[in-house]
Amino acid sequence: MAHQGSCTVIVGCQWGDEGKGKIVDVLAENVDIVARYQGGANAGHTVHVGEDEFVLHQIPSGILHEGRRCLLGNGVVLDVQQFFEEYDALVARGVDIEGRVGVSSRAQLLMPYHRFLDKAVEHSAEVKIGTTGRGIGPAYEDKAGRRGVRVADLGNRARLTERIEAAQERTVRRLTELGAGTEDLDRAMDEALALGDRLLALSTEVGPEISAALRQGRSVLLEGAQGTALDLDHGTYPFVTSSNTTAGGAATGTGIGPTQITDVIGVVKAYTTRVGEGPLPSAFEPEMDEHVRTLGGEFGATTGRPRRCGWFDSVLTRLASQVNGLTGVAVTKLDVLDTLDELQIATAYRLPDGRVTEHFPADTWALGKVEPVYETMPGWKAPTHDVRKLEDLPPKARAYLDRIEELTYAPVRWVSVGTKRSQIIPVG
Repeated sequence: MAHQGSCTVIVGCQWGDEGKGKIVDVLAENVDIVARYQGGANAGHTVHVGEDEFVLHQIPSGILHEGRRCLLGNGVVLDVQQFFEEYDALVARGVDIEGRVGVSSRAQLLMPYHRFLDKAVEHSAEVKIGTTGRGIGPAYEDKAGRRGVRVADLGNRARLTERIEAAQERTVRRLTELGAGTEDLDRAMDEALALGDRLLALSTEVGPEISAALRQGRSVLLEGAQGTALDLDHGTYPFVTSSNTTAGGAATGTGIGPTQITDVIGVVKAYTTRVGEGPLPSAFEPEMDEHVRTLGGEFGATTGRPRRCGWFDSVLTRLASQVNGLTGVAVTKLDVLDTLDELQIATAYRLPDGRVTEHFPADTWALGKVEPVYETMPGWKAPTHDVRKLEDLPPKARAYLDRIEELTYAPVRWVSVGTKRSQIIPVG
């Protein structure tokens, strides 16, 4: 009987930006295949290799390890122009990418009209979602409405033209209603469609490829974008992304069965951040917010927008543990807290009616009015960025990690103390 290989899912446990790219990069050293299972070019995974910084939006960060096969699953909405910009930029920087990237023939294409519509809708909305303007929402809307165009459609020019023309006509009508300009759309569409044959040459059947690798005893890493609190079903709706960011989405977004997943690692920052609109219950006061944002370099990799910062929120990470079925946790940016006198962890929420809950409420507007119940812990007031063994961390830092582990219901498996590949502490 063939040996079943290992299949690990990496998920964000907060509002994205947890440092998943760093953890994927570290773990990719010991796997054969890395696959993205949802999202689009709104993701921004920043990876440091030596003195070089790479910001990857669609291609899995495993590409920075020689010989790794990198796949984009059917759950992804692919911006073909941005994809090839990223592809060509990696080649220009000396990354050997030839034959290593595959795109699911079932993946949806994110077309320029999706980007135009995304920006126009957000601009005109009374309640802003905080979208990146990359066209993600409209692309997933077309997918759910069965109006989408898939990679496989690139192989049939007549069908492709029919679907594209109908979609563009619908979008132009909507843009006109919103008072948005469409003068650059035709040129952008021509540029995108000119890349069709090049993309078709990279198309593959991702589910069968991953399943075959697992049957051969090989190892696979499935990489998500955003975080649990941005999941379409389980996040702070409507201030969410348009796909399932959680571990269940890893199975549907790559075409494998959930029983083939052997490990789910949740990535959490040692504090909490959020970019875009929507509530952040454990938010810092303005002065502390600015201080930690500066210490942690908390600006969006995709948009450059400043992230709001707050204390570690264990109510949210318990939701992440439950929804994702976490088997382990990677804690990132512990070093950002090195200089703080004391730390707080949100362990529960006090609701507007005075009741205290340890569960993350479904009502997003109520979430904006909760008062976190905090537990205070002493800071360690010592640098951690050169530490490489758990026992060498300051005792108070270890106590903080132990408390995160207890409150999240999952063991801490890695601790990151800086942006470099080497700045990682394996636990256990």
